[in-house]
Amino acid sequence: MSQLFTPYRLKSVELRNRIAIPPMCQYSATAGMANDWHLAHYAALSRGGAGLVIVEATAVSPEGRITPACLGLWNDTQATALEPVAKAIKAAGAVAGIQIGHAGRKANANRPWEGDDHIPEHDPRAWTTISPSAVAFGGHLPRVPKAMDLADIERVRHDFVAAAIRARDAGFEWLELHFAHGYLGQSFFSRHANQRTDEYGGSPENRGGFLLETLSAVRQVWPEQLPLTVRLGVIEYDGRDDETLTDAIQLVTRFRDAGLDFLNVSIGFSTPEAAIPWGPAFLAPIAARVKHEAKIPVASAWGFDNPVMANQVVANGQLDLVMIGRAHLANPHWPYHAAQVLQIEGAAWTLPAPYAHWLERYRAA
Repeated sequence: MSQLFTPYRLKSVELRNRIAIPPMCQYSATAGMANDWHLAHYAALSRGGAGLVIVEATAVSPEGRITPACLGLWNDTQATALEPVAKAIKAAGAVAGIQIGHAGRKANANRPWEGDDHIPEHDPRAWTTISPSAVAFGGHLPRVPKAMDLADIERVRHDFVAAAIRARDAGFEWLELHFAHGYLGQSFFSRHANQRTDEYGGSPENRGGFLLETLSAVRQVWPEQLPLTVRLGVIEYDGRDDETLTDAIQLVTRFRDAGLDFLNVSIGFSTPEAAIPWGPAFLAPIAARVKHEAKIPVASAWGFDNPVMANQVVANGQLDLVMIGRAHLANPHWPYHAAQVLQIEGAAWTLPAPYAHWLERYRAA
């Protein structure tokens, strides 16, 4: 048996293998509501055989959406619309996860295929963006956000808690807080975005304060037996990588002590000038260091779509799960393909029983 196809248990949740599908925004919602597209999309991904499917970045408030077409969980109607999605994921044998977040200064953007830039202020769809400091991201997102006051910080923390409760009640069993990719949580932690001089700025401990407080507040309402996870950008590729990674590991250790169960290791994306060394499994050594020093299980994404590579990083202990995203869009049955590449006998067992039955019958004919 390949290590990639061994079960993985965390708290009361057991994944049938080490293959996870990370959040991938669909930009297809209306007023934050899931619709038929989301149901068809996640049902297709789930029946392919992955152990975990995490629903795309879902905003905790209207201002927290990346685009007007992003999913939301700021009201009960949106939670009700997500219930069939969670059920469809679980019906196919996967664990249903969801990522909740706030886009911060990267919010109020057009969909990627419609410009991926800030919506003009005079457009009726536009809204005011917020961030730790009045510092624009730059590049295609030049608008200067409103600097958050303490009331804003408290309100957004409450929004995360309320969204977590709705995710729980909608049937999701794996919760990921999105503190990466230049969105609000990452912006608090990042020197590029956070220029505050109060208790939320300055030192790494202060810059991590909003993230830690939010995690702790969510831990109070998220069931203890279910995994509470975070996606964090632990490196920026901005020339200060050793310092950033050291600060991130210290923050993750504080997360762990506050009740974090699992970390999805990612990139900060806090500056458009980042020189990211894209390549096969390029984040695996970084994730392994976080795992070892913070003593917490980890996953990571990008560059793991080669089955041999995916199996290797699990077998050597660098990752506990591998996040396989775009390869699943091209082939929802990527796990079956991986099992064939890894020469697992009777690879059809990775498929749902009705699919495996017809495939084996066809081959036997």
